[in-house]
Amino acid sequence: MNYENYDPTFPDQPVVDLYLPIWASLPAFRSKPAFIWSDSEDGSTNVSKSSTLTYAQLNDSVQSISFHLLNSLQRSDTVIVLCTPGLELVEVIFGCQRAGLLSVPIFPPDPSFSKQNYHHLARALSQTKPKAAIAHHDYITKVRQYLSLPSKDERLAEMLQNLKWIPTEDVKRGNADSSVDSVLYNGCKPDEIYLIQYTSGATGIPKPVLLTAGSAAHNVRTARKAYDLHPNSVIVSWLPQYHDCGLMFLLLTIVSGATCVLTSPTAFVNRPRLWLELMTEFKATCTPVPSFTLPLVVKRGGVETGSSPINLLSLRNLIIINEPIYMASIEEFLHVFKPFGLNASSICPSYGLAENCTFVSTAWRSNDNSRNSCFLVFPTHDKLLPSARLASDEEEEDMDIIVVNEHTHEPVDDGIEGEIWVSSPSNGSGYLGHPFLTQDIFKGRLRNKVSRCYIRTGDTGIVKGEERFLFVTGRCLEVVKLPNGQDIHPHYIETAAYNSCPQFLRGGCLAAFDASRMIVLVAEMQRSEKDNKVLRNICERIRDNVFEKEKVDIGKVVLVKSGSVPKTTSGKIQRWLAKDNFLGGKTNVLMEIKFDNNGGLLQSNSINGRGQRRGRDRGEEGRGLIAEEKEEVVYSLSSAPIGRPWLSRL
Repeated sequence: MNYENYDPTFPDQPVVDLYLPIWASLPAFRSKPAFIWSDSEDGSTNVSKSSTLTYAQLNDSVQSISFHLLNSLQRSDTVIVLCTPGLELVEVIFGCQRAGLLSVPIFPPDPSFSKQNYHHLARALSQTKPKAAIAHHDYITKVRQYLSLPSKDERLAEMLQNLKWIPTEDVKRGNADSSVDSVLYNGCKPDEIYLIQYTSGATGIPKPVLLTAGSAAHNVRTARKAYDLHPNSVIVSWLPQYHDCGLMFLLLTIVSGATCVLTSPTAFVNRPRLWLELMTEFKATCTPVPSFTLPLVVKRGGVETGSSPINLLSLRNLIIINEPIYMASIEEFLHVFKPFGLNASSICPSYGLAENCTFVSTAWRSNDNSRNSCFLVFPTHDKLLPSARLASDEEEEDMDIIVVNEHTHEPVDDGIEGEIWVSSPSNGSGYLGHPFLTQDIFKGRLRNKVSRCYIRTGDTGIVKGEERFLFVTGRCLEVVKLPNGQDIHPHYIETAAYNSCPQFLRGGCLAAFDASRMIVLVAEMQRSEKDNKVLRNICERIRDNVFEKEKVDIGKVVLVKSGSVPKTTSGKIQRWLAKDNFLGGKTNVLMEIKFDNNGGLLQSNSINGRGQRRGRDRGEEGRGLIAEEKEEVVYSLSSAPIGRPWLSRL
């Protein structure tokens, strides 16, 4: 039975912030942890070394932040939030909502701005034109030191100087009246834009999505119902807290009255076992992770080497995001961790995107009280698990998902692949500063039919089975056209390539794309191998295995140094940027081999002293490739072609 899991004495609120004073006023919740931060820099998961923020403390802090922000700002002003991951960021995000401000949370780049790591900040400042920036006092001091340098970037410096800099220490200082009467509430109203969240940049330059406070509240209430979250739920998350799923789970914690244990993505990547230890220590019932997490933890989780035992018996929702979701990786993870209490019924493949706040749907169902495995009855499609399930006619759902022909905008029958469209009260209001793209993406309508507006996700999907499971198969813009006229999604090529040499290649760090009428595969090496014979053999094995498994001819294999394949903050491959870097000669190449149509070796180029491509390919052939692809790459960086959106996902 599906039901809304909240006490009817305390009905749902129109905006997420209004839940806080309700929880804080209840004796059972005042001292209950809302968020726990585990820094874990020393590798410890000891509860006594963690920082805790109770519901009462969070509500008081949010009220104080709101009060002090409005001393120097006006309601509806835009502020950019430059706080590092942690409890302070949580407090500021909710404080901005209560103050009625429009917040733009982004990861703060190194304030020396010396490593070309500030482009996203410059983009956000230019597009959102904030009145102020909120950051730690030490960060602000370093920014001002940078502004005094003669060698500073003049354009960036001008934007930074025009900001009112507000230290977090100042807005958190002192007390303010923590009682918030919903009748007199002057925070963000449901129909007001309260957040600009940037897309992750998986398929193009990140774009600013406008979200109302009401759409965000609807989205997390929908997710709460889907995952059956409640005050006894304990969430563990290392996802970035600035956008998409990481940010949604901050809001989802509050509407559920749950407890959320947070740590940073860096801490997890440096030591994947940390995730397992946090779930064990805090008896987690729910955790959201990108799909690449599972094979990474199997490989680097150190299950047998850690000093503390692992126990996953409490886990009810292992929420898997980032399409595609391969059945094989889930089976491997279950096989490894079943002895540690992991129940297959906890597997929750899910689908979402920034343009719909985040959450869209999940293939998991919460009505299996017997704890029998839902996973074992999931169907598969071409090695993939379903990411969602469409509502049946009997179910009353306001999240409408359809699959349409990308070109004709007509619905396709179940079993036919098409573009996924989504319509719900969670839909964002558009892209800031992109009116034509907003019209094209956020106002999709079915051809020759009076219909509601849909978001055109740019994802391809197929609906199969009586229960109408939705399989997210790839992205419209990344489909590779083969010489025989057939299409293939690049992740199949990348998976086959990795499986050819898993002991040498980095899993999840391969990018396949077409360039100059041939398929190029860029793959990161685990270490910088210097033996050209070994490198050449790896390239040939990649070529052979991709042809054997997928019947696809690879035209060029490029082995690169670790860290060379670009990714989003949530670990998704940026194939468009990998292609741009390859065509522009910006890739740190170890070995590059071009094959003829029969699999024969045409050309082999190895690394030079500076890690740049050399030989004929950097000369006439390289210039030819760049010239031929230049128009396409430049166009993809500037705007989306009509009907084919550059979007990012969960």
